[in-house]
Amino acid sequence: MPDPLLEVVEVSKSFWGIQALGGVNLRVHTGEIHAVTGENGAGKSTLMKIIAGHERPDSGLVEFRGRAIRMIHQELLPFPALTVAENIFMGQEPTRWLPGWIDKSARDRQAREALAHLGLSIDPHRMMGQLTVAEQQSVEIAKALARQADLMIMDEPTSALSERESELLLGLILDLKRRGVAILYISHRMQEVFRIADVITVMRDGRTVITSPAAGMDENRLIPLMVGRAVNLRSAKEPSRPGEVVLEVRGVGRPPHFQNISFSLRRGEVLGLAGLMGAGRSHVAAAIFGLAPATAGAIFVHGRPVSVRSPATAFAHGIAMVTEDRKEFGFVPDMSVKENVTLSSLARFGWGPFIRPRAEALAADEQMLKFDVRAAGRDQAVKFLSGGNQQKVAIARALLSDPQVLVLDEPTRGIDVGAKAEVHALIAGLARAGKAILLISSEMDEILALSDRILVMREGAAVTELQPAATSPEEILRYAMPS
Repeated sequence: MPDPLLEVVEVSKSFWGIQALGGVNLRVHTGEIHAVTGENGAGKSTLMKIIAGHERPDSGLVEFRGRAIRMIHQELLPFPALTVAENIFMGQEPTRWLPGWIDKSARDRQAREALAHLGLSIDPHRMMGQLTVAEQQSVEIAKALARQADLMIMDEPTSALSERESELLLGLILDLKRRGVAILYISHRMQEVFRIADVITVMRDGRTVITSPAAGMDENRLIPLMVGRAVNLRSAKEPSRPGEVVLEVRGVGRPPHFQNISFSLRRGEVLGLAGLMGAGRSHVAAAIFGLAPATAGAIFVHGRPVSVRSPATAFAHGIAMVTEDRKEFGFVPDMSVKENVTLSSLARFGWGPFIRPRAEALAADEQMLKFDVRAAGRDQAVKFLSGGNQQKVAIARALLSDPQVLVLDEPTRGIDVGAKAEVHALIAGLARAGKAILLISSEMDEILALSDRILVMREGAAVTELQPAATSPEEILRYAMPS
């Protein structure tokens, strides 16, 4: 076998006395897709930052032969007010005549060529802020090609994409492999890993557990290696016995995002809202919770019409929500677990203009115990928690107000398989306790496993209702695909 393109030898790293990596070893060869898997907090992102030069190891060695490493993060960092071409060549613009004099025509031509190499028809003069998330991901790949990267690091590149968009991106990744580019690929989506990976490295607690050819692995073997225990990803939800109608939506719309949406939601029921990205699912959720109120139709809670013009009025009517983007809307990263959990319910702990600290602390401790939030303590900043625990903080905050209706928008996006199983069990338990749950998910298996009914949306409209036991991912996708 030829020498590796990248070799990581016994790399260790600690932050504030806590060991993030302990003697990690890794080898990546030219034209190889090397998947790195493990739970949140296993050390994957720290390792990638060290490889990309964003962090320095405390000990160990990173050897790389070649020109450049390009890292594509889970949270994209584009310049939305600049064009696609300007984003691709930011900091490496072609010049003419005098140093610093940008050759715009050469830049735009080379950007168009890089996009064309990937079969993309994106206009290099378009503003990045006008692109979809999938298109922005594709531009990041074109940027790596334009800079002649030998190795690309992709950290959850499909986490914000629909299944259709993910398929297109995976095709681009396989094309990069054919061009001889090595890929370090981090994903919690097992199907993706087994589809494209040549080699899989499993990390747990900051160490490499095993490196194996992907052909010698399967999900039953991989998951216990990742989490150190057996995990059941089958449905944690028992068949429900729905009670009375809690929430009713009649002809609700907010053009151009969605229009004429109607459904009912009963006590103890999970209604799955399926569809492709851009179908309007998150906009419907935002209207129900008052983030972006509907401009048409009516919402009823227990048969009474309600006006939901803001999250505060939604809470007042017994509606809570966990948003799609937890880092943007789900919590305040620099605030403590306690402060995040109680943030939406501070009136409960007030005494005039003052907060009763003991009552607030007790409520936070109870929620942390109830939802198994694993942290150093209630005063630890949420930004230092794993993705799964951050999600549980967001859910704990939403439920502290004891809502009757819970809207969950992509509740397991970007969290590992172990945390996903815990969130699935939590949703099932909430339904058993009588909560009425609206579940939005781009993962077909999740929708099928947890829902009592599935409402499929396409291009801003509700097109059909399906029974999970009598349908399939293929049928859901057929209804969801644009006509």
